[in-house]
Amino acid sequence: MSDLSTKLGNIGLIPVVVFDKVEYALPTAKAMIEGGLPVMEVTLRTDAAIESMQLIKKNYPEIILGAGTVLNVKQAKAAVEAGCEFIVSPGFDDGVVRYCLNNDILVTPGCVTPTEITHALEFGLNILKFFPASIYGGLPACKALHGPFRMVKFVPTGGIDLSNLSEYADKDFIHAIGGGWLCSANDMAEGRYSNITDTIRKSIDVLLGFEIAHIGINMENEEVSLELAAEVSKAFGMALKQGNSSNFVGTQFEVMKTPFKGKNGHIAVRTNNIDRALYYLDKRGYKADISSTVEKNGKKTAVYLENEFGGFAVHLIQK
Repeated sequence: MSDLSTKLGNIGLIPVVVFDKVEYALPTAKAMIEGGLPVMEVTLRTDAAIESMQLIKKNYPEIILGAGTVLNVKQAKAAVEAGCEFIVSPGFDDGVVRYCLNNDILVTPGCVTPTEITHALEFGLNILKFFPASIYGGLPACKALHGPFRMVKFVPTGGIDLSNLSEYADKDFIHAIGGGWLCSANDMAEGRYSNITDTIRKSIDVLLGFEIAHIGINMENEEVSLELAAEVSKAFGMALKQGNSSNFVGTQFEVMKTPFKGKNGHIAVRTNNIDRALYYLDKRGYKADISSTVEKNGKKTAVYLENEFGGFAVHLIQK
């Protein structure tokens, strides 16, 4: 998997943008950056697409530009010359794929059947667009196809929005999620760019799915840990479960038997995808303590942040 593909997977959301007018390009790009999503797939459905990409590349070089609805090699070449870094096509075109591979351009062709997926694998491609997702079975279809094609991940697009985004957000076989809901054509046409920023922020929140898992309190030894846990259990009628390094009361209150990370203790936060969470937290100024990473079967299951909050360390855990 290329570095760019990995980055897009960590970003997790790919806005599919249709520019009817070139003047929409720069304010839309600004709105996306303010929302925290520095990527867009500009579809080549309109005459304004190429010029819009050129403007965005010149004025907002930090945005990862892709071209969508690429149907032939001529379009792919024009998009690359305009500054796009990845190509997306609704179906599988051998010429487009060969051009991209020969020129080291990331390409994500559309594949929705076992035959198409097998053909893509012959080209060495295992990140594939699944479009239109809602028509071809959505998440259940992606899951079923992932069964025999364990090496493949999908980028579903079509029929996904804030109402069902969470269904896709925690699945290992979903590389990223694309869609037009992230950048409404009506919002662009009516100059409501703040709506685009707001939608992006809400979508990132859903994508990450942060929620408090439990609070851990540091105690000086095993005896006082058990005393506190028993007192909390008695007061609130929650089951006490003794462990090797801590005692749990219910599922959200952990009493450590010896001081651990954090001056006072730790806060465990569940997330849909640790790698994505670390990407966005890093952008917000919060670094991971990589030495604390716990993995299972090559996948991160837990990691602490370097930062403390009110004397509490924070560690992410995979849902």
